[in-house]
Amino acid sequence: MQTQKVINHIVNWLKDYAINAKVNGFIVGVSGGIDSAVVSTLAAKTGLKTLVLEMPIRQKADQVDRAQDHIEFLKSNFPNVEGFTVDLTPVFESFETTVHDYKEGAWSKNLALANTRSRFRMVTLYYYGQLNGLLVTGTGNKVEDFGVGFYTKYGDGGVDISPIADLYKTQVYEIAKELDVLESIQKAVPTDGLWDADKTDEDQMGATYPELEWAMEQQFAGKTEADFEGRQKEVMEIYLKLNKATQHKMNPIPVCEIPQELK
Repeated sequence: MQTQKVINHIVNWLKDYAINAKVNGFIVGVSGGIDSAVVSTLAAKTGLKTLVLEMPIRQKADQVDRAQDHIEFLKSNFPNVEGFTVDLTPVFESFETTVHDYKEGAWSKNLALANTRSRFRMVTLYYYGQLNGLLVTGTGNKVEDFGVGFYTKYGDGGVDISPIADLYKTQVYEIAKELDVLESIQKAVPTDGLWDADKTDEDQMGATYPELEWAMEQQFAGKTEADFEGRQKEVMEIYLKLNKATQHKMNPIPVCEIPQELK
């Protein structure tokens, strides 16, 4: 990958899109992870107003520290960047208490609450985005957005633009290195930060990002799990199962079309 040229391409694309949309710039939620660090830095490089928000909900201390360190890194390097923390823990816990008696302890409830965290953040980003005339800027990468659907529908999937959605996670790391993103963020184990327990992305999906990217390429080539053995077969099974289960996220909302003669 021609990393610097890709960076320039994305920065120019962001700037042109914002100018044509007649908005002031971008708003990005930062989590202390690699994707949001890269996207917020690319947005900052446009020179347009860039607002970065940390939105903790019972967040682990290391995630909070990395997010805050990254905000300070951006503010010290880009005069067009503003950033602050919006603590959503009280909002989430109030909601959690309100629905506490529904399937207590069930996996479906735990997952629903995890996704609720992401949706509260989406609402917050759009609130501050509308106040400031900013585009909510997505942080999803290619394998998450179009391979395994590893995002929350109408949560972190609810955005105006997606600058890194055509890049694999491994390529995002290349860009992070070129951008001099903080070492602590580059070395952090990927996690969506939506659970009270320590759950990495690999824990949740059962495969690493390089493995899932490999599987995505095999799918593009028309391969199935039957073409492989051992760990490769296992990874293909994981990938294809996730890909099938999350099509409702990737495809347009189904619309019931009424026959003309019934109208």
